[in-house]
Amino acid sequence: MKLKLHHINIVSHDVPGLDAFYRDVLDLKTEPGMGAKRKLDEGYPGAVSFMTDGAIQMHLAEKDLAIGFRTGQAVNPVERGHIAFRTDDMDGFIARLKAKGIPFSDFGDWAMEGWRQIFFYDPAGTVIEVHQVEGE
Repeated sequence: MKLKLHHINIVSHDVPGLDAFYRDVLDLKTEPGMGAKRKLDEGYPGAVSFMTDGAIQMHLAEKDLAIGFRTGQAVNPVERGHIAFRTDDMDGFIARLKAKGIPFSDFGDWAMEGWRQIFFYDPAGTVIEVHQVEGE
């Protein structure tokens, strides 16, 4: 099973301001094609800016405290943001979490077309996403 750091998600009530900061200060660029994959009607209609340094992505997202109420999931990935990893074996990774007794929220194919996403907490309370892209 492969795991690779994919993106860091930062949340704000001012996504355009955050976007301008990362462009102006760190020279991040738009991540092409990411916006076209969004599923706006599946529980997260908030503003998002997809950026990259050429290797790692940043997803700047609008803070949304009501996701848990709309989805019935325990973990809210856009309350405080999260760190995301991509895997090539979601079932294997889920088996690892279960074997270690780590609870998680399985959002399925929720916010991004073709991405199965799960979220869980590290011991410090940081939200971790692991996702697998359909066909990879």
